[in-house]
Amino acid sequence: MNKTIPFLVFSGTHSRYLAEKICECLDCPLGQMNIQHYSDGEFSVSYEESIRGRHVFLVQSTPPPSDNLMELLLMIDAAKRASAHSIIAVIPYFGWARQDKKDKPRISLGAKLIADMLSKAGVNRVITMDLHADQIQGFFNVPVDHLYASSVFVDHIRTSFPTDNLVIATPDTGGTKRANSYAKYLNLPMVICYKSREVANEISDMRIVGNVSGLDVLLVDDIVDTAGTITKAAELMMNNNAKSVRAIASHCIMSDPASSLIDKSPLSEIIFTDSIPYRKDCKKVKFVSIADMFAKAIRRVYYNESISSLYVIK
Repeated sequence: MNKTIPFLVFSGTHSRYLAEKICECLDCPLGQMNIQHYSDGEFSVSYEESIRGRHVFLVQSTPPPSDNLMELLLMIDAAKRASAHSIIAVIPYFGWARQDKKDKPRISLGAKLIADMLSKAGVNRVITMDLHADQIQGFFNVPVDHLYASSVFVDHIRTSFPTDNLVIATPDTGGTKRANSYAKYLNLPMVICYKSREVANEISDMRIVGNVSGLDVLLVDDIVDTAGTITKAAELMMNNNAKSVRAIASHCIMSDPASSLIDKSPLSEIIFTDSIPYRKDCKKVKFVSIADMFAKAIRRVYYNESISSLYVIK
């Protein structure tokens, strides 16, 4: 163990690619751990170096399947039983975040349940990014550092997009606050798509509020799952005489048939962060990395420094 490193960073299986980038930014090695899988699907976690009295940062997003969440819970439990001084869960993508409110009878509140599970497992702090709803921070009984992908997207917009003819758009009313923050910060106009659904993941109607004629449209979202909403919004923009349509989104879930829908859509490109691995093929899908932002957050949390300067816009 290198005693010059004041903290240790470990990673779950499916977030290792991002943890390695974060460690490169921190100029530290990724901690050694073993995740053993059994033939029946069960697995166990063990640390391959001493973490007694150390501050440990555990990098793991929790997209489906639930193995990613279970792996993180076991990592936390193992760290607690190995006498770590503090256990900080670094969760770039917090799964189940869309289950954040009781909007109809007899449903689960998944986001609150997952927060309780993490707290019960023994986590001392959570660092995450672009929660689907800000109030999820209040579901935790431990401190939550909520980062924003805007910190990396704003620079990309300024350097890669023609902002003199750009309009910010939201593919649904739920993202109005997010899109408005970008529009105000970049001093750009904004339009809204209003959609209605009869069942989940199926849009029955969508309308546009605002003018996009002759403009380059930038759709802003937090999650793209089946891509039905964002591709329908792109079609609507082009049908209203938009010059071009691009999109940015924080989390690349991209469940089938999302990749094929994006390929066939009028979107010229869609840019995600690398909070979730993307293993499919779509030439329109591009990425910007959040590794440096999370590395800075980890360092500031360890040294008890403010992380508010990392927020470009909220």
